Amino acid sequence: MTQRGRGRTHEAAMLSAADFQTLYDRLRHGISRDKHDRHGALDNISPAQIADAAHRVSRGLTVSLASQVEHEPAADNPDPCVDRLRLPTGGPRSDGLDFAIDSLSMHVHGDADSHLDALCHVSYDGTFYNDVPADGAGAAQLSVDLMGCGIAGRGVLLDIPPLRNRRWLEPGDHVTVTDLTDAEAAQKVHVGKGDMLFVRVGHRRRRRELGPWDSASARAGLHPAAA
Repeated sequence: MTQRGRGRTHEAAMLSAADFQTLYDRLRHGISRDKHDRHGALDNISPAQIADAAHRVSRGLTVSLASQVEHEPAADNPDPCVDRLRLPTGGPRSDGLDFAIDSLSMHVHGDADSHLDALCHVSYDGTFYNDVPADGAGAAQLSVDLMGCGIAGRGVLLDIPPLRNRRWLEPGDHVTVTDLTDAEAAQKVHVGKGDMLFVRVGHRRRRRELGPWDSASARAGLHPAAA
């Protein structure tokens, strides 16, 4: 795959099955982990880092990363959320108080709605993260409930499209290690251990301006080797 931006050629090679296995083995065995670890990279965020991140707040603004929950079928959302809303009916009660009540049914791992994956979401070679068996008991050990206290710390956003003079990356495009380091240099930031990395590829902007597509078949994202 070849892409042009900023007057340079940008290449991201597709991984063969053998290359993926080599990468997987290197990441699996090249990082020291306690056999009882169930939190993954979240263990890299220390209380001191959270306190430091809190001190960095200056403007007090909040920015949501959530996408709107959609109710109409689309190319990337063929089975959208169903929202059943019960409005107050039959006139006011004697005390004047009534309630609107709704119930939601949705696929939280869809391709259109934003969501957070637990470490038990994907298995490979019969195991989840850190060699936890890929079965019901193993999934319970790596439940998203482990993040129930919330995730706080220093976030770093790397904006990739401007590096290539583009508004967004096209479906099937890759963000490479070079992209990440170039973005650090351009934005004068550095991603360190315990930081939360956010990588913008422009997916939502492209969808908003050009309409939805079958993003399960092709979307822009991190190249596996970027790990």
